[in-house]
Amino acid sequence: MQLSKHHAADALENAFPGTVLRDLSLATISRWRIGGRADVVIRPRSIEELCHLRAFLATAGIRHVVIGATSNLLFADEGLRAVAVQIGNCFSNVVVSGTDITAGAGTWVPGLARRAMQAGLSGIEHTCGIPGTLGGLVCMNGGSQRHGIGEAIVEVTSVDTGGRLRRRDAAECDFAYRRSVFQGNDEVVVSVRLALAPGAARADIRRRMLAIMGDRRRKFPHRTPNCGSVFVSNPAMYAQYGSPGAVIERLGFKGRRLGGAEVSPQHANFIVNSGGARAQDVLGLITGIKTLVHRETGYDMEVEARYVRPNGVMVPADGAALD
Repeated sequence: MQLSKHHAADALENAFPGTVLRDLSLATISRWRIGGRADVVIRPRSIEELCHLRAFLATAGIRHVVIGATSNLLFADEGLRAVAVQIGNCFSNVVVSGTDITAGAGTWVPGLARRAMQAGLSGIEHTCGIPGTLGGLVCMNGGSQRHGIGEAIVEVTSVDTGGRLRRRDAAECDFAYRRSVFQGNDEVVVSVRLALAPGAARADIRRRMLAIMGDRRRKFPHRTPNCGSVFVSNPAMYAQYGSPGAVIERLGFKGRRLGGAEVSPQHANFIVNSGGARAQDVLGLITGIKTLVHRETGYDMEVEARYVRPNGVMVPADGAALD
């Protein structure tokens, strides 16, 4: 039986005291600074508590959606009626053992890259400028310079909807370019083990990371709220027409505004909140860009950003634009 939002919040507060927030503005936790109010946000404090929480939600029939640092999420203007389970700092433990690093899903990615550098371990420098947490990065097999975090992964631990732990080796994670098995299931990544290359001089690793950071600062907007790259780079389209940003710019969308949302004047594959943007503004720009790019190139660009509907269902933002 589906509980009312008040009964659900009461039940969660009783079962998991100290973890529940009510009536939270999603704009305050969104990297886009967009979104209505969430009825309930719960922040579990350990893997064990997350296991118990997911089992509790399943048994009680309470709909929920799992979020992290919201680095690629767009929340609905209407807010969120489903319970939001947010994976945060309590999942940020990092352990270095030889050439392996085990890190929690809530670990801040640039901090993890620095920790590897300090240990003289190489292989994840490309992530040093990605503003997000490790769990989301693994789900998207995110990275930069056409690398993905999956290249360094040995094992991923996740929690399924029934609260059971599952461990997968890298092959079972089905990593491909900006893809993983976790995009197609309801499991929550909680811990990741990485195998890195030893013997690199810290000064050399640091030099590479500074070069990557400098390049990102020059190319990408960082003073206005945004969600990172909106469209995934398609290798076939890249070879024929160039990157998504280059294609969007050539078609005249750079600097285009809709309401408070704007295609970044700095990099056309970013949509920024230039002031008071709504989710519908962002979705409108995404629709316009996709339509024109498809008409001019024949390619249907894939959207990296995910839209969180009020009922908690998470879909690609271009699909939401067609609702």
